[in-house]
Amino acid sequence: MSEEALKPGWPAMLERIRARTPARVLVERTGAAYLTATQLELREAHAAARDAVRTEFDLERDMGREFVNRWKLFAVSTQATTKDEFLLRPDRGRQLGREGRQLVLRLCQPRPDLQIVIGDGLSVTAVRTQVPRLLPLIVERARLQGWVVGQSFAIRYCRVGVMNGVGELLRPNVVVLLIGERPGLATAESLSAYMTFQPGPGHSDAQRNLISNIHARGVSCEAAAARIAGLAGQMLARRISGVALKEELPPAKWLTK
Repeated sequence: MSEEALKPGWPAMLERIRARTPARVLVERTGAAYLTATQLELREAHAAARDAVRTEFDLERDMGREFVNRWKLFAVSTQATTKDEFLLRPDRGRQLGREGRQLVLRLCQPRPDLQIVIGDGLSVTAVRTQVPRLLPLIVERARLQGWVVGQSFAIRYCRVGVMNGVGELLRPNVVVLLIGERPGLATAESLSAYMTFQPGPGHSDAQRNLISNIHARGVSCEAAAARIAGLAGQMLARRISGVALKEELPPAKWLTK
């Protein structure tokens, strides 16, 4: 950016623009290169993204013993047995392992209205950061509606398609999968909530709804919980999900002014 552009009032405007997005917009440069500080920030963000993907999920370490005990959480694994296998064979991350299936059947009640599942996905950092705040908010809203909430549990080496196996085992009306998103250079803490009505074998993304970008500078946990409860209510009332169901959102504030 030239010195001419940095006239009085312009730096304050830059800060207002940057405050609206975590993206690196209008960053300064020296010649054709980024400033050293920007280069170091990019390297730090890249390292955080790699750590988020490569870190092994440990239920008690990442969720905290008190939280695990409070919600009686337990962890199972998919058919992927290592992180490398999970990354190289997405199909194995879509199926629960045999021991995991048995444990789910033994510890979870069948046919709840709402079944919440926690998946490490591609960011353990996101799960560690968002789930302890988000899970209680979802359960609170569900219980206010009088819904039966199933026993929550976590899945290691988890892909979105595992929802079909959960649906086949437990026959819930609505499954909510809280799963770590693929991290970028803006944040490694972004969580997604995938939702579907009565999932089973053969279900695809066409039968799923998604609330993404759940993190401090995106969709807040409070807003996400409200949206998840709202979508779940529509699914239960209309008995559909995915492309057949449009999320009902309040109008944007700027449209009401």
